[in-house]
Amino acid sequence: MKKLYVLILIIVSVLKMNAQKQIFENPKLKEIISTHKTVAILPFTAKISYKKQPKNFSAEANAAQELKMSKSIQSSMYTFLLRKGEKYTVSFQDVDKTNILLKKAGISEKLDEVTKDEIAKILGVDAVISGSFESEQSKSEGAAIATAVIFGGFGGKTGSGSLTMLLHNGSDGDLLWRFFKTMDDNISASTDDLVESMMRKVSRNFPYLK
Repeated sequence: MKKLYVLILIIVSVLKMNAQKQIFENPKLKEIISTHKTVAILPFTAKISYKKQPKNFSAEANAAQELKMSKSIQSSMYTFLLRKGEKYTVSFQDVDKTNILLKKAGISEKLDEVTKDEIAKILGVDAVISGSFESEQSKSEGAAIATAVIFGGFGGKTGSGSLTMLLHNGSDGDLLWRFFKTMDDNISASTDDLVESMMRKVSRNFPYLK
């Protein structure tokens, strides 16, 4: 019985590890990105939910927090890539310029309705990075995750989440690369930490690494 219990624990641990990180690469990835020079980072889609809905929950306020987190992750991603710029074969478009061009084109609030090649054409880039962050708050009370991200963070384990990062080719919109990582009941205290954690896992697999 004891051996069976140990075996079950091992199997569960392996399955959990496999669920934590998943990477997909287009078979022609290296060939396609060899001609890329400039890449844009889009606002990430953010979704915040709760295992137990807190008192005085406001759907409107929650949506506003998701929007703030979306832009915050985009900014953190740009800062990280800019800081490590010498390690990459491409440059990254300033996210302020990206957001202004998206707004001028009238698509900043409906990116899911526009193809990635159309977005790349509007931005004048060779590829676009996009992604999503989903979190489930385990505490029924206290500040929402987005509020914690913006105003300073929280202590201890507060919930679980997952972060997905995508790279699409600008000329045809094809998916070139996908990275998925779960947070395992330990959400970081800031979007900088979230991105730092994800990029440490990406590191050797990031497409534009020299």
